[in-house]
Amino acid sequence: MSQTSYDNHGQVGAMGDNARSDNNSFVQQQSEQKQTLADAAKEIQKLLKQLEETNPTATEAEKIAHVNDETTPSLKRRAVGALQAGTESAIEEFLDNPYVNVGKAIVKGWIKPE
Repeated sequence: MSQTSYDNHGQVGAMGDNARSDNNSFVQQQSEQKQTLADAAKEIQKLLKQLEETNPTATEAEKIAHVNDETTPSLKRRAVGALQAGTESAIEEFLDNPYVNVGKAIVKGWIKPE
């Protein structure tokens, strides 16, 4: 009787959104994660530039607070997921040099909220 409930048990690992059956799908997933991270980095950079125009002497804490206030939870979740799937240095690829450290601090804060 319980035999039938286990017949498909070996296939469970192949189910779900994250299941990939070939290398092309894996490469596509990496590309999508990289694009998500690039989009998040562009949004962070845009917000930092806007703040810089209105408050050029903003502290790093003020910059982080501004970006946190102005970004959506969805963007934060996507950026965290993409960064966790990749490497920390990936965000450096998408941010202009003056924004790298604060950008990394922002995303790290999203990974480990206080």
